[in-house]
Amino acid sequence: MRRDRTDEFLDFAAGRTGHLYRSACLLTSGDTHLAEDLVQDTLGRMYALWGRMSRIDNPAAYAQTVLVRTFLSQRRRRSATERPLGELPESFAETGAGAGDPALRVALLDALARLAPKDRAVVVLRYWEDRSIGETADALNVSSAAVRTRSVRALAKLRTLLGGSIAEFAAH
Repeated sequence: MRRDRTDEFLDFAAGRTGHLYRSACLLTSGDTHLAEDLVQDTLGRMYALWGRMSRIDNPAAYAQTVLVRTFLSQRRRRSATERPLGELPESFAETGAGAGDPALRVALLDALARLAPKDRAVVVLRYWEDRSIGETADALNVSSAAVRTRSVRALAKLRTLLGGSIAEFAAH
């Protein structure tokens, strides 16, 4: 029984790790090391719950929720001595996130990094993960109205941060 559970989880983890990693890279604004830590924490938490997963309708969506909540809790308790890097690591280009135009990827990641963690989570879930307002609210444990408000404010801030360059990027 335990062997079947482990094999089942390993299949799930192998199928979802890449997707979770790409989302984690967006949440962490390209910090691949923190993204790897987030994915590992998420998968660890998922494994601990795996025996009870029959009560969860969509394990993939639940894993995404765990990822976002883990990110937000780490942001709240992050040490004051940690400082984000001023430049993206070269290895970020290998993640596949924002593949295509490097200038667009850098501009978007920089703009995402300037959003508050919860605003960034809303943008990633709503527009990268293409989740509904209700699903995003459930993942963040907030009301639908809070998701709508954060979406509007975050998108307005992104437009401000990207300024006139957004039209330039849209042409790509």
